[in-house]
Amino acid sequence: MSETAPSAGDGDIIDLTDEAATLALARDVADIALAGDFIALSGDLGAGKTTFARGFLRVLTGDPQLEAPSPTFTLMQVYDGPGYPIVHADFYRLRGPDELSPIGWDEAVDGAVVIAEWPERVAAALPPDRLEITLRFDLARGAGRRSAEVRALGAIAPRWRRARAIERLLQGVGWGDAARVQLHGDASTRAYQRLTAPSGETAILMISPPRRDGPIVRYGKPYAAIAKLAPNIRPFLAMAEGLRALGYSTPHVYAHSAAEGLALIEDFGAETVVNAEGPIAARYAEATTLLADLHGRSLPFELEIDGGAYTPPLYDIEAMLVEVELALDWYAPARARVIPAMGARMQFLGLWRDTLAPLLAQATTWTLRDYHSPNLHWLAGRKGLSRLGLIDFQDAVWGPPAYDVASLLQDARVELPDELELRLLARYAHLRSGADPFFDAQAFAAAYAVMGAQRATKILGIFTRLDKRDGKPQYLKLLPHIERRLARNLAHPLLEPLRLWYQTHLPRALGESPPAPAEP
Repeated sequence: MSETAPSAGDGDIIDLTDEAATLALARDVADIALAGDFIALSGDLGAGKTTFARGFLRVLTGDPQLEAPSPTFTLMQVYDGPGYPIVHADFYRLRGPDELSPIGWDEAVDGAVVIAEWPERVAAALPPDRLEITLRFDLARGAGRRSAEVRALGAIAPRWRRARAIERLLQGVGWGDAARVQLHGDASTRAYQRLTAPSGETAILMISPPRRDGPIVRYGKPYAAIAKLAPNIRPFLAMAEGLRALGYSTPHVYAHSAAEGLALIEDFGAETVVNAEGPIAARYAEATTLLADLHGRSLPFELEIDGGAYTPPLYDIEAMLVEVELALDWYAPARARVIPAMGARMQFLGLWRDTLAPLLAQATTWTLRDYHSPNLHWLAGRKGLSRLGLIDFQDAVWGPPAYDVASLLQDARVELPDELELRLLARYAHLRSGADPFFDAQAFAAAYAVMGAQRATKILGIFTRLDKRDGKPQYLKLLPHIERRLARNLAHPLLEPLRLWYQTHLPRALGESPPAPAEP
């Protein structure tokens, strides 16, 4: 399947060399389909509409043997899809949109993906958000040659443009024929697919579209800008090269499109630093060693990317404060059933500012921010620190060394035994002290508690937001683990004022019950 220049009707013209190309187009459309989408399928008799519809339905139903007969006489056929119905309609026998209501059309298509043949018969009733596909014979290019014109209208248009960009990227590096399987996503808006080429070789397609600005939070900026989250894929590409230059394993980038937020990268496999029994101590030791090695290096201030320069931002106090506020905005009302008064909120931010300021005045390093078990792959065939495959570092900043150590040893998803955490913390301090006689282990222990408390507070808010805003309730089961971590960190003497605030205004975050009302 290849693409020529757009037609005068500003649709994409796709050359369909054979039936396999028609099925590949059907797969591409099915891959972007969401509940509520309408696919209008038109074209010449014998040009492949039945082939396309059958291929589309087989992908969405997950049934490669589905016959999917044409609903010419039944008008529509309903199938079970992945969480929504799929309606296959044929309007050839209809004389106009007035004949839709008697067949129960509105009820059948509510929340469904619809693929409709002969849509021109009910043109006035077609939804404004739709994908129009017209299959034609292209006799000017030879007998039997066919093409498809695809026009994306409304809400489906960005998804279609991204699908075409993916197709161009993969075709350009010889991966166009690869089978694609959607991988379980992370807690972000990124998506991943594992590609398997006919040769058996695999790769990962990372889909990370440029971040859209959210509502203004303060200083005229949205949350993502204040928290220093990557606005696009360029930081990932830059950090991948920067970390690899230090001898660490990051995915090789086979191809990328920064404008579309796409990268075809090396597949590190599914083996990480944990297994079904829990954390693997030896692998966590290597991950700790890597941090000690990184934090002892002199690092470049700027990195090269696509002929330009990229500078990781500074993880400043405003970024850390807007992160801990997530606990007040999401966790407090939804989980603790409290809304701290404005005075309590201001006190909360003031205490955190006083606690963080001395720490952020100290020397900084590359802080990867998501240095924990899901992002630490184990590459047994490599040697030394290169056995750790690093991913998910696009939000890297210049920040405190203790942050990534807390991220690793106080993993939000994995319960490290206390003994293992302390042993690894001592390992890190020993390695840093051996390389730097001025390393202050006691000061680092305090910074570790502060960063652990900041990160735990932030994650309470993020995981609650994932449930309430993004419909991902699976993260709620991790909240008790994070609450225990927060309570342990706040037990450090340096954090006593903050611990008292949590006990008074947000005891649920420490796993405690609210204080009883005073006796009259």
